[in-house]
Amino acid sequence: MTLLSVILSLVNVKAKYEWSDKSFSSLLQIVQHMLLEENTLPKSYYQVKKILCPMGMEYQKIHACPNDCILYRHEFEEMQKYPKCGVSQYKVKDEDKCNSDENT
Repeated sequence: MTLLSVILSLVNVKAKYEWSDKSFSSLLQIVQHMLLEENTLPKSYYQVKKILCPMGMEYQKIHACPNDCILYRHEFEEMQKYPKCGVSQYKVKDEDKCNSDENT
C-alpha cells in the first residue's frame, strides 16, 4: 500500500465512525510504534491534513436529518428543522427541557 492509500483509508474510517482528531492522532501514534522505525506514516492528524489539504482533499461535514429525510445543504442549509418530519437539525439540551417544564 502507498502512504496516500493508507492515509485515505484511515481518514475514511475516522469520518465514518466520527472519531475525534485527538483519538485519531492516538491511533496513528500506536500504529507508528507497531511499524519499523523508518516508516513515513504521519504521527498526528495535523500532519495528515498537511498531506491531504494541498491535494484538494478537505472534507466538509453536512448535517443530516436523523430520520434520513434530507441533507441540510444547498437550499436546506439554513433550515432549523425539516417541514416533512419536524425533527430539529440540532440536538436539544436536556436542561432546556427541564427549564421549560418548570415554567408551565
